[in-house]
Amino acid sequence: MFRRKAAHHDMADVNVYTAKRLNDMANSLGELARACTDELSAEQGLTKEDGIAALETAAAMVCAGCNKCIVYPGKEQDNQYYLQYLIRAFEQKGSVDYGDMPRFFLESCKRRDEYLAHLNRGLGRATMNLAWKNRFLESRDAIIVQFKELAVILEEFSHQVEHATDITPDWEDEIKRAFRKNHIVIEKMLLLEYENQQREAYLTMRTLNGRCVTVKEAAEILEDAMEEGEWTVAPDGRTLVTRSADTIRFVEKGDYQIIYGAAKAIKSGEEISGDNYTFGQVQPGQAIMSLSDGMGSGKIAEEESRQVIELTQRLLEAGFSTRAALKMVNTVLLLTGISQHPATLDLCCIDLKTGIMEAMKLGAAATYIRSERGVERLEAGEVPMGILSPVEPVLLSKKLWDDNRIIMVSDGVLDALPADDKELMLQEFIAGMPIKNPQDMADRILLFARSFTENAADDMTVLTAGIWKRK
Repeated sequence: MFRRKAAHHDMADVNVYTAKRLNDMANSLGELARACTDELSAEQGLTKEDGIAALETAAAMVCAGCNKCIVYPGKEQDNQYYLQYLIRAFEQKGSVDYGDMPRFFLESCKRRDEYLAHLNRGLGRATMNLAWKNRFLESRDAIIVQFKELAVILEEFSHQVEHATDITPDWEDEIKRAFRKNHIVIEKMLLLEYENQQREAYLTMRTLNGRCVTVKEAAEILEDAMEEGEWTVAPDGRTLVTRSADTIRFVEKGDYQIIYGAAKAIKSGEEISGDNYTFGQVQPGQAIMSLSDGMGSGKIAEEESRQVIELTQRLLEAGFSTRAALKMVNTVLLLTGISQHPATLDLCCIDLKTGIMEAMKLGAAATYIRSERGVERLEAGEVPMGILSPVEPVLLSKKLWDDNRIIMVSDGVLDALPADDKELMLQEFIAGMPIKNPQDMADRILLFARSFTENAADDMTVLTAGIWKRK
């Protein structure tokens, strides 16, 4: 529920119920995920039972009671080694031929062609059933992961609602008075403060005398009334305040501001880069930088990396946590078969209120943080998105300070460097660079990587950002 500093009952009772219901839903989804879990697991190949069933089917269709050779159902206990050999031969070649059968069978069986045809058909059917079973189990496991992640998302939102503080009574009179002076009437208002001290305001307002006021002007009035912090209107709202009452959402700007830079080079012989990236604010007070490297190069790689970037950004814009967003995207890629062309993802989320950066990586290259104390390297594993289920993103957390720089690169940049320890070579180059604006740094790093090769062997992308404390 919203904790209150004074008696203010407009929303509190509703949110006690909301937080409880969200938590109940999260628990239900968790129980549902556990109920779907059993001991079944994907199998790697055909089993002895599959081989015996294929032999029995072939014997029933062809042998008609003949027991002259050793290849018939009644003698499988005496031929375990041969049975395993037969299965492995089929898996390696896709069929069993005369060379895989016992000599006595070849010499005595008069219908060996029919027998081999039925045997191959039986083993082929078993292989198809195995593939469908494993695909089903993989899809089921992906759905279980979705249930679990939805439960986590609801728990996070329930926690956010429960720990938000309603500070409306502290500022209600001042805010209404300031807007009234500018001929704007506040009919309803809700002012919240979250755990990281980020504040948010919902103002239902209208103008007097039929005049119109831009929301930017309204944000400046709110700033003057609050006497501290800088405010802006949320991007999902209206642009004008008119004589018709409407609710407009305002958010407090963070203590930090961020500027970005990017530079890229396309692989020689290709017309389009397989890398994709994005940066900007997805939520009030939260900025992101994301870089995805599609498998290979060209159009297919570009489509795969773009899908990863777009899905991740949409989930973050909807309020998903970074961890939940990455796991949800990975699950979607597995279910849609994108695992044949996996893409890496490098994601940095920066809290502009606290300056804390969360970096999450799936198969991505190292991220570098340049500060007054030198260059720090953040690394993770090498598993790309859509290649394993379940996959757990690697979370790396770092506190950023005034005038720090963030550098993200795709694999193509590192691959172009001649050193054995490519990450260290790039780290030393970044340490020796002058600290300038992010775009200049991105251009310098790309130029450095390109200096070692006349023709780019892979797509190269450099994404940089500088963070500054607001004055």
